[in-house]
Amino acid sequence: MNTLKTVLLSAALALIPLISHAQLKEQSDGREAMRKLSLAQMAISSLYVDEVDDNLLVEDAIRGMLEKLDPHSSYTTAKETKALNEPLNGSFEGIGIQYNIIEDTLVVVQTISKGPSERVGLMAGDRILTVNDTTIAGVKITTPDIAKRLRGPKGTKVSLGVMRRGVPDMIHFTVVRDKIPVYTVDAKYMIAPKTGYICIGSFGANTYGEFMTAVEELKGQGMEQLIVDLQNNGGGYLQSAVQITSEFLSRGDLVVYTQGRSMKRSEYCAPSDGSLKNLKVCVLINEYSASAAEIFSGALQDQDRAVIVGRRSFGKGLVQRPVEFEDGSMMRLTVSHYYTPSGRCIQKPFVKGEKEDYARDIERRLKRGELFSQDSIHFNDSLRCTTLRKHRVVYGGGGIMPDVFVPLDTTQFTTFYRDIVSRSLVINASMRYVDANRKKLKRDYPSFESFLESFDIPQTVIDGILSEADKLGVKPKDDNELANSLPMMRLQLKALVARDIWDMNEYYHVINASNRIVQKGLEVISN
Repeated sequence: MNTLKTVLLSAALALIPLISHAQLKEQSDGREAMRKLSLAQMAISSLYVDEVDDNLLVEDAIRGMLEKLDPHSSYTTAKETKALNEPLNGSFEGIGIQYNIIEDTLVVVQTISKGPSERVGLMAGDRILTVNDTTIAGVKITTPDIAKRLRGPKGTKVSLGVMRRGVPDMIHFTVVRDKIPVYTVDAKYMIAPKTGYICIGSFGANTYGEFMTAVEELKGQGMEQLIVDLQNNGGGYLQSAVQITSEFLSRGDLVVYTQGRSMKRSEYCAPSDGSLKNLKVCVLINEYSASAAEIFSGALQDQDRAVIVGRRSFGKGLVQRPVEFEDGSMMRLTVSHYYTPSGRCIQKPFVKGEKEDYARDIERRLKRGELFSQDSIHFNDSLRCTTLRKHRVVYGGGGIMPDVFVPLDTTQFTTFYRDIVSRSLVINASMRYVDANRKKLKRDYPSFESFLESFDIPQTVIDGILSEADKLGVKPKDDNELANSLPMMRLQLKALVARDIWDMNEYYHVINASNRIVQKGLEVISN
């Protein structure tokens, strides 16, 4: 009987995975570290000379731990988490207006179509002076504070006091808050005969649906080839990028895979033949295209499905897993790397804990001349890969290098022009001009086509900007710099006026005339 017990015990022990001495030591060290951390927290909470907030103490400890890791692991409070997620979740709850602040007064630029403000009669050009009987005009209220007052749970009411041009007395509106859609497809239009253009600002929960709707609209207008603009697209949801990429691929084609120390390789493939797998496509990127934007462009490049035009992308190839806490706060912890189908790691090099140095990478690229000359970009030969079909050479080690390089044009964006833009002189001038001339503009230009063809910003607006700049001590270094600045200033103002009279679609239609990456993309896809 004892022998039988011994045999059964031996068999049971054999089923338990063997744990090495190193693993046991690691577990022991981990438990000791946690005890040390808990003891430190209790000691500070109980013995420190002044009263401390235990929640803030814990939050600071979490942030301190994450700061020593990679640049993308982070902690956000419940409020910060909600604000970060709203643009990607596809909607928020509020009154449904686009607005600007002109001389300490909130001015409605547009009401969201079929939104709660439009339903009660709020109009573009209205000035909101009070919110729930609290004055917000002329009191230097901050933009976050305004958003806090206007947003709120669906179904709740907000009372607005509004002044309207031509109406002597204040008008009062009661708006019932509702869900307001957030769109991530910024623009869609026919940029040339047979060539469609879609600009994706970020990859959110609804981006796939928005993108496919835009594609169908453009097909209805005769689109036979497509430019997808991902310039300045900072990324977003992986799944949205995979869904859209899959539409350009065949069943089973690899889009991206992830792998980390504790995370096994996980592959994302096209589930079926994509509806756009035979559509000619060109993708535009620049140094601010990151994460999901790099997954999209990297997959189509590796699968030889698109020509990539622009400048080397940001190089954000770390996968964060959200760790949610009961109070609504969240830790985003890096758990693996992104890899393109050819095996390229998208993430650029970094030193753990050196977030400030990491943030200066674009500045270093500028100083090295990388943004001006392709010859300034050097890749380690050990990072060499080849595309899957045509076996073209591509490199890993950080970001996606375009097939067609477009240098940054400093003649368009002079130092003087950048200075006046950074002080909001251009956008403020456009807002004042539209505010004073909205009815006349709509009367004189009943269609965007007529506006695009014949509108020019009045010289008085330009003179006003130059006068304001002079008062602030912002001056061009010479007549040549001023002459180089004026064409871009005029075009930017025209685009901003188009945005405020129509929408972002029209803004891009105007401004893309000066975007060298867009124009090169159009040239490439046309040839």
